[in-house]
Amino acid sequence: MAKPTDRRGFVAKSGAAASIMIVKPETAFTYQANSALTLGVIGVGNRGSYVAGSIFAKNEFLKVVAFADVYEDKRKAAAEKFSGARVFKNHNDLLAASDIDAVYIATPAYLHPEHFEVAVDAKKHIFMEKPAGVDAPGCHRVLRAARKADPSKRISVDLQQRYGKDYRKAYEVVKSGQLGGIRQVRAAWMGGGPPIKVGHAESEEKVRNWFFYRNLSGDILIEQDCHNIDVVNWFTGRHPIRVSGYGSRQVRQYGDIFDNLSCTFQYEDGLIFSYCANQFGNGPAWSDVSETFLCEKGSVNVSRRGYTIFRTGQTPETVTTKYDITMDAVNEFIDGARTGKIENAAFHAAESTLTAVMALEACVKGDVMTWDRVREV
Repeated sequence: MAKPTDRRGFVAKSGAAASIMIVKPETAFTYQANSALTLGVIGVGNRGSYVAGSIFAKNEFLKVVAFADVYEDKRKAAAEKFSGARVFKNHNDLLAASDIDAVYIATPAYLHPEHFEVAVDAKKHIFMEKPAGVDAPGCHRVLRAARKADPSKRISVDLQQRYGKDYRKAYEVVKSGQLGGIRQVRAAWMGGGPPIKVGHAESEEKVRNWFFYRNLSGDILIEQDCHNIDVVNWFTGRHPIRVSGYGSRQVRQYGDIFDNLSCTFQYEDGLIFSYCANQFGNGPAWSDVSETFLCEKGSVNVSRRGYTIFRTGQTPETVTTKYDITMDAVNEFIDGARTGKIENAAFHAAESTLTAVMALEACVKGDVMTWDRVREV
């Protein structure tokens, strides 16, 4: 059994040590690598429709051939966007189609473990929205499914910073050691929140507005803030071992999730990671969605807008990102699935989501939470 503080134990148990591999294109597919990938979309709400229509469908090596959604209005809107694509109400019917190579799972967060599991069983390439789940049992369900996944299928999760070209450049600066070791971490997601959806039947209220309910979304710490937490786990190469925190509702009148919170994570070697987040809607016209790594000889601040390197005694170096880095994640997934560059990102996605679960429990219970409270036993 992995010790609570041992990330290498977690990685080995998960199988993540071999999460990046190369297989022959003919192993990944039964036809030539220059053939187009066929995609089925599970969930065509706002995010699913945007990513499938504006990013997936723009790649010349992919064709959206099917989609599924439980709601008629969503199916109707998607049918207009994806002309000629087959329409399903049930995701299992879509997954049963033998001519669909890959699936994009863009359903509400609480459904991710179930939908990921059946997609693995259907032996499809999988691109799934974050988070892995909304609680520890859901994350462990994803891990169990990931361990039995077909090794010739690519599994990616839309923690898109890991694929962003400029994020990777900032990562290489930190990992190269040229700034010395990381001595403190600060990250934040200070900004607005999603709009409340209206115009549907009362019986559909919670699912239509799933984001605003903790048991369906995992609160903002899991559904939204797992992005920052994943970047910190990635750059540090490990997860924290304990966390304390507080959350409250200062402006939010709807649902039962926090609208602001603050957490302090600690790593095994004493490294401290300070985190804060809010969703104050149309409140203060200021935002900060970024991660900052303070090192011995300088610091790096990185976000979806680019990064700045601060070297002691030198002028800061800034690189600006001018596009949606989801494109990098999607295009790498398509290329990898077609050419045999296989990864199983479910492992690090589950680890980062479990870190967020640990933090949420600390905020809800007002107590210090430790990794052994969320790890698989």
